[in-house]
Amino acid sequence: MSETADVTTLQELLPQPVRVRPKPGVTFTLTPSATIQADTEDARRPAELLAEILRPSTGYPLPIETGATGVVLTGGADEKTGAEGYELDVTTTQVVIRANSAAGHFNGVQTLRQLLPAEVEAKTEQQVAWTVPGVAVLDHPRFHHRGAMLDVSRHFFTPDQVKRYIDQVAAFKINYFHLHLTDDQGWRLEIKSWPQLTEIGGGTEVGGRTGRLFYTQDEYQDLVAHAAARGITVIPEFDMPGHTNAAQASYAELNADGEKRPHYTGIEVGFSSLAIHEDITYRFVEDVIREIAAITPGPYLHIGGDEALTTSDADYATFMSRVLPLVEKHGKTTVGWHEFIKTSEDVRTIPQFWGTTTTDANVAAAVERGHKVIMSPGNRVYLDMKYDEDTELGLKWAGLVDVKDSYSWNPGAYLDGVTEEDVLGIEAPLWTETVTTPADVEHLAFPRLPVAAELGWAPADVHDWDRFAPRLGAQAPRWRVQGINFYESPQVPWKG
Repeated sequence: MSETADVTTLQELLPQPVRVRPKPGVTFTLTPSATIQADTEDARRPAELLAEILRPSTGYPLPIETGATGVVLTGGADEKTGAEGYELDVTTTQVVIRANSAAGHFNGVQTLRQLLPAEVEAKTEQQVAWTVPGVAVLDHPRFHHRGAMLDVSRHFFTPDQVKRYIDQVAAFKINYFHLHLTDDQGWRLEIKSWPQLTEIGGGTEVGGRTGRLFYTQDEYQDLVAHAAARGITVIPEFDMPGHTNAAQASYAELNADGEKRPHYTGIEVGFSSLAIHEDITYRFVEDVIREIAAITPGPYLHIGGDEALTTSDADYATFMSRVLPLVEKHGKTTVGWHEFIKTSEDVRTIPQFWGTTTTDANVAAAVERGHKVIMSPGNRVYLDMKYDEDTELGLKWAGLVDVKDSYSWNPGAYLDGVTEEDVLGIEAPLWTETVTTPADVEHLAFPRLPVAAELGWAPADVHDWDRFAPRLGAQAPRWRVQGINFYESPQVPWKG
């Protein structure tokens, strides 16, 4: 259980740390002469991120060097912190972040960020006393996987727009960023062996806009590097055998009748399918997997697998029996929407549950075999659901999902037959049928993305809406400084 006192900043940390011990009467002040010290190789990139966050608003040079007079990132953290945790200790002369991995240092940096005044988020120099309250924090996550997903297929987002969202989610200790790169409406990643995927399939989106709506492989790798510099691993998704109209519009041979499909710019689902019984389909699939795997350093490749409504169960099983080994062949672990798990006995493959019920026989059977599950129930953490009937953006097929609805569930005890130990973590997807701008993304993601981050990180025994809501509301000044277009839900007491 966390320990808190009447120190407002310490009560506003989100996600809530495992243990917070205030030091009454102790304050650290960051000065113009301060430096940042990275004692280990693991600490170097987190130190660079901290400097990148602090330099614009403070105006301080904050060089990264030995003999720090400000912030020290070092090793030797308590073993309780595990692979991703950290200790943060604030004295009158230093802030010391101890961690046993780069992930731990990244997480500690984000906590220090929240301990500083909200103006630290500004991109221009602010005249503020950069004080940090005295505190000793020991922290580690509840679940390893804490993800956010952005659909860039229904509507395309530029590399800079995607980076903006990556930066925003990183502040809440999100460590996986899932890019939904292909769908009926658009193919968004250059595949050099199949160039028409982007030349033809990468030129449309929902609503009919046309243009160069895709990433080159260099642009994708730049996104991957940007995420890695914030402690985030990218998971690319190539959805199949359904949600494939953009590919089928690009190459006639991917269709059972040998005819190219027309472009699709609507939002209906379930009508498309690759040609299950044609060998060229699997040559295509392997080429895509090979090229994506080669430019993705993370361990996962997401194969979709959902809503293949025109594919029979037998054909679906045939398709997966040929495709899943290809993912393994090219050195990646398969993640897929939970429908696919009925076809896999390989316990390394990971179903992502997106349903709206609390029972799923196939997922329960999978965890009985030893699979781990990522939890993304549509009526809890699908960020594109409307908050209420008056919400202009979003859909409501999974229901209306206000902030308290996003919070009021237990990822470790939500699905029958799935225990805390069976859950790899949580991911908050944001589908973009109605979302066209970064402001739209922000309005749907904030504040519900930080809610998902809390559920993925904070200890289960601190789960209490009445205590959580004020901590969530306390984020408002930071979001205003950042220019985040967040939804001011009436359920939350927003700080002025």
